[in-house]
Amino acid sequence: MASTTAPTSSEYIIHHLGHLTTTGKPQAQIIDFSVMNLDTLFWSVSMGLLVILVLAAVARKATSGVPGRLQAAVEIVVEMVEEQSKSIVHGNRQFIAPLALTVFLWVVMMNALDFLPVDLPHTIFALLGLDSVIHYHRIVPTADLNGTMGMALGVLVLMLYYNVKIKGLGGFVHELFCAPFGSHPALWLPNLGLNIIEFVAKTVSLGMRLFGNMYAGELVFLLIALLGGTATAFGFIGHVLAGSVWAIFHILIVLLQGFIFMMLTLVYIGQAHEGH
Repeated sequence: MASTTAPTSSEYIIHHLGHLTTTGKPQAQIIDFSVMNLDTLFWSVSMGLLVILVLAAVARKATSGVPGRLQAAVEIVVEMVEEQSKSIVHGNRQFIAPLALTVFLWVVMMNALDFLPVDLPHTIFALLGLDSVIHYHRIVPTADLNGTMGMALGVLVLMLYYNVKIKGLGGFVHELFCAPFGSHPALWLPNLGLNIIEFVAKTVSLGMRLFGNMYAGELVFLLIALLGGTATAFGFIGHVLAGSVWAIFHILIVLLQGFIFMMLTLVYIGQAHEGH
């Protein structure tokens, strides 16, 4: 930070919750479409590329003999995703199964950035002499509602696409106006309103669920970091113990949230393959 005095606890947390934006100022609201969070964009794309590179490397070196540890781990994940997609989506899964695999690994990798020390980015910027330029930076894309809602909107586009692809444009429009209450003209508007609410609710809940869990986890890590900032033996020991316990528990959260996001994506796409 630019200030020469040590920040208070609230100042420390507020500073670490600020995004690197196109305006150079911290984001005023949790979700704000008037600015672009460059840190969320950078780490989202970076983790996506990392997933692609790892999967491509494993595919190139795959062997039918005794697999290495990385190949075995990837095969376990692929089989798990394939089984889930087979049980949920009844139809051609040539695109859907790889999509689910990519979504799961991508979300897990973005979530896993939460394990990095909270002060690591700012320390690196200071060593590189960039602390005077980059005042704010958040490293976990899924702790940003803009990022998770962006992914949820992508799932919404897929839902609409498969509804039209499977049922045809006429069939989808007919379902919007005639399901679930019936095809009587007096029920067209209630049917349409309920279907619109359903699509909105699915999208909002999908993005909010992932954001809420990862945002809470990030806050806990910040509070633990504050505990380590106290110049006492109790603070140091508490920091190490609390940080270790929470990091171990957070492994479950990281994996579980990736799995839930993937499963809900499959469920919503599977529902698009079925009629009311």
